[in-house]
Amino acid sequence: MKRIIVTTGLCMYALAGIACEACKKQQPKFLQGITHGAGPDSNWDYLIVAVMVLITVYTLYATIQCFIKPAESNALHIKRSILEN
Repeated sequence: MKRIIVTTGLCMYALAGIACEACKKQQPKFLQGITHGAGPDSNWDYLIVAVMVLITVYTLYATIQCFIKPAESNALHIKRSILEN
């Protein structure tokens, strides 16, 4: 029962993020229905978002790689105590 309530709540929260009709008209064609508010002001906005996405994806990749294959070989290193528990 708890799972059903949580799932329903998350679905309702996700639906709240869908853009309203007024916002759909202000967005470029490929963003319509996804976001609220005014659309991007210039092409620089797309470049900024693309760079942020690349930095975030690289950071996620590097973090996962460090957890899977830690370069520290010392058995008493803090990474080992985290990975063994």
